[in-house]
Amino acid sequence: MGRIRELQKRKTNPKLINLIDLLLNESAKNKVDIWKYVAEKLASPTKRWPEVGLDKIEKFANEGEYIVVPGKVLGGEIRRPVKVAAFGFSAAAKAKIKEAGGECMSIEDLLKINPSGKGVRILI
Repeated sequence: MGRIRELQKRKTNPKLINLIDLLLNESAKNKVDIWKYVAEKLASPTKRWPEVGLDKIEKFANEGEYIVVPGKVLGGEIRRPVKVAAFGFSAAAKAKIKEAGGECMSIEDLLKINPSGKGVRILI
């Protein structure tokens, strides 16, 4: 975790710094590597964060699982309900997910709902 902490020192957004801390603490507490991986992605330079379109989310999402995007969700087409957690959403993506009957949430909210990380898929 030392490398992630070093990367985190470069961040200035207090919300992001707290989220990385929360993810690392939860990863250590529950011994869940998925949250450590998300923390590592968020600690990396912002220009390396994934920007995932709704088309990709619809293609890879299975029923009953949560999709985590350690970056931003962008617009596209989506026809079925999905539960998506991300650091950021475009306005169009949020509207289309809700229109399809899905759910948008922050990564922090998902961590509270599902600290074990079961049924979570990361899209990058």
